[in-house]
Amino acid sequence: MLGFLKKAFSKTKEAIREVSPKKRNKISKEEFEEILLEADVNYDLIERVLESLPNTISRTQAFNSLIGVFQYKANWIDPNEYSPFVEMIIGVNGAGKTTTISKLAYRYKQEGKRVILGAGDTFRAAAIEQLSLWAKRLDIPIVATRQGHDPSAVVFDTIQSAKAKGFDRVIIDTAGRLHTQTNLAQELKKMVRVANKAMEGTPHRKILILDGTQGSSSINQAKAFDEMIGIDGIIITKLDGTAKGGSILSIADELKMPIYYIGTGEQPEDLIPFKANEYINTILDEIFI
Repeated sequence: MLGFLKKAFSKTKEAIREVSPKKRNKISKEEFEEILLEADVNYDLIERVLESLPNTISRTQAFNSLIGVFQYKANWIDPNEYSPFVEMIIGVNGAGKTTTISKLAYRYKQEGKRVILGAGDTFRAAAIEQLSLWAKRLDIPIVATRQGHDPSAVVFDTIQSAKAKGFDRVIIDTAGRLHTQTNLAQELKKMVRVANKAMEGTPHRKILILDGTQGSSSINQAKAFDEMIGIDGIIITKLDGTAKGGSILSIADELKMPIYYIGTGEQPEDLIPFKANEYINTILDEIFI
């Protein structure tokens, strides 16, 4: 796990070393502030983190101040309480939705679950084709239609098929054209309503995919989607390609939602559960002896 985390935050760690090239037992408050800024932590959050710290900071003090950011009450849902468990994957185009769906599907299959996909991004033919290719590669069934068809029909058919054939997990893709926000909001709301008609209480989890390379700016995206349909939790992608790993602190602080996983690469296995203490220790390992 820690090896995957070190890979995911390699560029963030490089940025930290530029600010603080030598590890020490203690660092100054000013240097800690500079490190957090370099890692793309929101400035207002940095001010709050530093507020209770002394002028010279130990690792334990740094850890306690950062872990406090994650001490909020989040609504964690147990997938094993539902059969099938239905997830709707949401996010702007380019955030890594399709790749993340393949990673989730792979993970569930490795856990012995029967998985079915729904190609609900009918706005783009490429999205249907890409998800279908992943389904074939992973040997997982998919419900798909042609470009331009009603995505809510895909939602209904996927959930109905899952119920009839005894699948454990349903993962549904959605369109992500945030620049036509009104149309997208209506489409997503309809998809959620139709899911509930196909099976009451679904989707059980609406997961937002955030592009880690966008850093703290992805928070505004999250708020927009949350206003549309209500987001249950987050997966952060592409962290291996950015020095903005500190933005996770800002995202957690602003949104106060569960962070389920982080993406660490392009392969199906490159998805790891997010654990706040391991994340913080990975950062602090670059600062302190």
